[in-house]
Amino acid sequence: MSRSVVAFGVLLFAMFAIAATKPTNLGKSQSPSTEASGAGVLPVKRVVLYKNGVGYFEHTARVHGTQDLSIDFTSSQLNDVLKSLTAVDLGDGRISSVRYNSIAPLDERLKSLRLPFGEQVTRAGFLQAMRGARVEVHNGASSAVGRLLSVESSRRQDAKGNFMDVTEFSVMTDNGEMKNFELSPATSVRIADRDLNDEVGRYLGLIGSSRARDVRRMMMTAKGSGDREVFVSYISEVPIWKSTYRIIFPEKAGEKPLLQGWAIVDNTIGEDWKDVQLSLIAGAPQSFVQNISQPFYTRRPVVAIPESVMLTPQSHQATLERYDKLQNAEGQGAGVAAGSGGGTVGGIFRAGPVLTTLQGTVKDPSGAVIPGAQVAVRNEETGASQMTTTDSGGHYSFSNVQAGNSALFVNSQGFKRYELSNFYLGVGRTNEIDAMLEVGSATETVEVQGNAPSVITQSSLVGLAGKQSAEAEGKSAGDFFEYNLKQKISVARNQSALVPILQNHIDAEKVTLWNEDSPPLRAIWIKNTSGQVLDAGTFNVLEADAFAGEGVLENIHPDERRLLSYAADSAVHVKYEAESNEENQYTRIKIAKGVMVLTQEQRAKKKYIIRNADTEARQVIVEYPAQEGWELTKGTPKPEESSASFYRFRVAVEPGKSSELSVESFHPEQTTYELTNLDSDEVELLVKQKRVTPVMQQAFNRILAQKNRIGSIDLQINQRKAEGDQITADQNRIRENMKALKGSSEERSLLQRYTKQLDSQEDRIATLRGEMDGLSKQRDTAQAELGLMIMDVNFEESF
Repeated sequence: MSRSVVAFGVLLFAMFAIAATKPTNLGKSQSPSTEASGAGVLPVKRVVLYKNGVGYFEHTARVHGTQDLSIDFTSSQLNDVLKSLTAVDLGDGRISSVRYNSIAPLDERLKSLRLPFGEQVTRAGFLQAMRGARVEVHNGASSAVGRLLSVESSRRQDAKGNFMDVTEFSVMTDNGEMKNFELSPATSVRIADRDLNDEVGRYLGLIGSSRARDVRRMMMTAKGSGDREVFVSYISEVPIWKSTYRIIFPEKAGEKPLLQGWAIVDNTIGEDWKDVQLSLIAGAPQSFVQNISQPFYTRRPVVAIPESVMLTPQSHQATLERYDKLQNAEGQGAGVAAGSGGGTVGGIFRAGPVLTTLQGTVKDPSGAVIPGAQVAVRNEETGASQMTTTDSGGHYSFSNVQAGNSALFVNSQGFKRYELSNFYLGVGRTNEIDAMLEVGSATETVEVQGNAPSVITQSSLVGLAGKQSAEAEGKSAGDFFEYNLKQKISVARNQSALVPILQNHIDAEKVTLWNEDSPPLRAIWIKNTSGQVLDAGTFNVLEADAFAGEGVLENIHPDERRLLSYAADSAVHVKYEAESNEENQYTRIKIAKGVMVLTQEQRAKKKYIIRNADTEARQVIVEYPAQEGWELTKGTPKPEESSASFYRFRVAVEPGKSSELSVESFHPEQTTYELTNLDSDEVELLVKQKRVTPVMQQAFNRILAQKNRIGSIDLQINQRKAEGDQITADQNRIRENMKALKGSSEERSLLQRYTKQLDSQEDRIATLRGEMDGLSKQRDTAQAELGLMIMDVNFEESF
């Protein structure tokens, strides 16, 4: 590649740097309202962008005396600003207050209207909410002026037999005539009520304001005297910055490739960046979003106002007869009839109130039940009232409530009071009334005030050291890496910029990369000798005066080596053959402290044949899978490097020729034996496989002989034990027979015989016990000798 390509790349890099740092003619950024109010603007002076979607901003301004300063934000920015804002007067003054326009949610603002409209409304729903309003209606030749009475929906069948939904409404004219109209495209309805018409206009204005430019202006008051500097910092939501790189290969051999790094930054905040110091952080500190810029309405308990007990006017019934006559009539069964003066049947004996039941469910607008709500019912005639609380399912119930005209009241924390009056509770049935509570509303004004703390915030300065060719200085910032642009830049709001951050010669080698899962790829084996962290991003390669390919790279730290593929290599062909040795062979045996460890190996071998059809030599990097628990054999060539998943082998292939690579790996497995459990079959297998030496075989034979001796003793012990058990069983049989004898001469003779037999058996049992004691002592001695014999065996042999 000629020098012109490299020179062009450097010239392009410089032109972008000059364009990005040249101040832009931004014009007046203040809005008319700002200029009219006389508030000063706090220009942004430093911006730090992160990889987690936030940016750190610093503003500074000179003030004189007491002065107001303003910064414009969007609502999404304001949430981050409120939880991170730092404002300091660096002179003798102080920041006395910070204010911003607080906007309630749209649904809360709609609740302030008299019309029960939501954000979405239909024509039928609009008219339904206007019932009772004075309207003027025109529908073809028909017209009417009056008050809107009702809105109804029905299904109608047309001439073709198709059903369709029709909305009709009724108007009560001034002369008392009710006229019906169908709501169709030809129907015109004009609101004749001026106040109501203004209310509709306010509703439409609120709906339209939701699409207005989202600007939240923050005002700060710096109180003090004289000239001084004010410092303000905060974090704000911004797009992440992106990295992209160019790798330019020189034409001459021996020269290092040139690496250029660029950063793409986006200014989406509410003001221009003019001559700001920009820093880019390759890291993502923890951050989160919390919607604290809008007023938040919480639920408060609603406490009912205590009702005073008032004396209700009463009427008293007239006496049917004199009290003394009633006394004389007691016990005589005299009946009492209703008197002409009024009152209840029974005279002075009054009947109780008529009772019934009432139940229902309390829900919110979404249909969810509301537990713990206070429900009260009051009889409008007698004034008697009862109160209860809804259960976990939002259900309430009154089992003995007075019948008649009643009123229902429901209160719950965070909801408006629900009232239903003039309904009738009937007798002989269960009355059911459900209540739906509306969410409570409130107004809120937000103002943040306070004295400035007696601290001074110091901003970091950009260092001057570094290569002249680099447009940004990189340095470590804790767990992150920071790129500080050496020159200030200007980016207008809602614009983006491509700024240079890196330009260095690096160590890079062109190779061909191949593994079993992908075809041969042209790649660059790069070593980061720039001294800076290369942030993850895209790259493209320029080679031989042309575009050669592109790819992606992950974070590369200084002096770290990485393979970067960028194109397919059609000139290289790789063929491989796999050989697997499934037979497990013993490769090592070790005996120590009575434990024998046998090591077996499973081997796998692959042979690669690489052909280069190009006219230039190739350095081919073959990736061999690195499996867990597998290792390379000693005869396998040493890999160039290893990753978590592959061994990478370098194979040089001359033009038009082929080269071979053989890789063998093994997987060791270990089996552990206790020598005390060793048997003749296992020893015989080891001998057949020629995995034991003569000395080891002699030791094994001694151990087996000792185990056989112990086994012989165990056999004798078990035989004597079995004989003793047989004698004991026979004695039990004889004793049972002796119990059945009655004392005759024949029986006495048989009894003597049984007695002699028992005596003989007892002598044999005593003899057996003595022999078993002796054999047990012999076994203990033999077992101890076996233990010493096993502990004395120590071998280690590899095959």
